[in-house]
Amino acid sequence: MLAAVVFAETGLLVGFFLPGDSLLFTVGVVAGAGSLDIVRICVLLVVASILGDQNGYLLGYRTGPAIFSRKDSLLFKQEYITRTQRFFERHGGKTLIYAKFVPFVRTFAPFMAGVGRMRYRRFLSFNVFGGLGWVVLLTLAGYELGEIPFIRHNFEKVVLGIVLVSVLPVIIQVVKERFAPAGTATLNQ
Repeated sequence: MLAAVVFAETGLLVGFFLPGDSLLFTVGVVAGAGSLDIVRICVLLVVASILGDQNGYLLGYRTGPAIFSRKDSLLFKQEYITRTQRFFERHGGKTLIYAKFVPFVRTFAPFMAGVGRMRYRRFLSFNVFGGLGWVVLLTLAGYELGEIPFIRHNFEKVVLGIVLVSVLPVIIQVVKERFAPAGTATLNQ
């Protein structure tokens, strides 16, 4: 069940609402209490994360031509796809690793890497590195920190804090875009 949640969040485009960071931390705490084998659970969840990203990339890669031939509409502009493609050419690897730690973005980054035609070998290396880092860091953090009495007694608040810290970059970016002067684009870096 845990692997299915991690896979869906990273590879099905509908999993953006799933609680990946807090789930991994919670799994670590449960493993620390002796209920799960930390090594097995980390291996399983790393594989699920990598396979989920692979699926997202392939979906994007396969639908890319259809997206590139689509006409501009109210919500869709060819310029967005072109900009995304350039962005992944310049910053794709970093984006894939950072995206693992940002809800919503982690769901769509592999898809957009596929749409943007990021070279597969490059994608694969950053996917493996990002999936390994995301799962191991958050799960081991829960495993180690779950032993601290303050965290055990305030577990719900800690999980809510993780969720808040996870979505903070998205909130900051939305605020920046909302108050940015007209005509400035955030992907024009």
